[in-house]
Amino acid sequence: MHYKVLIADDSMFMRQLLKKAISSDRYTVIGEAANGKEAIKLFKRMSPDIVLLDLTMDGINGMTALKEIRRIDSRANVIICSAMGQSKIIIEALQNGAKDFIVKPFFNELLPALDKVIK
Repeated sequence: MHYKVLIADDSMFMRQLLKKAISSDRYTVIGEAANGKEAIKLFKRMSPDIVLLDLTMDGINGMTALKEIRRIDSRANVIICSAMGQSKIIIEALQNGAKDFIVKPFFNELLPALDKVIK
């Protein structure tokens, strides 16, 4: 099975790094957003299987985008991928519906997190 992934991160470098890390026979990046507003708009339009979402972005931040995406689709598979790895923030993200939380730059956990979410 092939899964569609949306990446939302304010850093183009980080979006490219994430895209390279996950692009495979199993996952295809179908969209990239530079902020939460774009992420929400692309989520509505593209219906990705998984969203990789940064927390620190201009305008609508990742936590707000997470809440809005989960309001649109309560079954949305959102994985937070952020350098902000404090336990309080991780707990808040998980309580708001994130399926997992990957602390940048530890991307060796990324593919196992994606695989876990789709099972």
